[in-house]
Amino acid sequence: MAQNLKINDKVLVISGDHKGTEAKIVKVDRRAGKAMLEGIGLVERHMKKSYLNPAGGKKTIHTGIDLSNLKLVEAAKPEKKTSKKDAKSKKGAK
Repeated sequence: MAQNLKINDKVLVISGDHKGTEAKIVKVDRRAGKAMLEGIGLVERHMKKSYLNPAGGKKTIHTGIDLSNLKLVEAAKPEKKTSKKDAKSKKGAK
């Protein structure tokens, strides 16, 4: 796993059924070495009725695409976090 792909990175699929498709990463499973992409690899699972799911029915889930089949196009921009100290100083600086 040579790439350090993160959530919200834009990637290009370089191999497989979705070759040439660009998508945003929704989730990364480092242990399995797979990434879930927005709009790619969606599968419907049939859920049995249970106490927690009394209606049953279908549920759409993501199937992972191997990290070796992805190429980074654009890295996600990190959000700037303000500390409590900075927020107080800005508030009182009027």
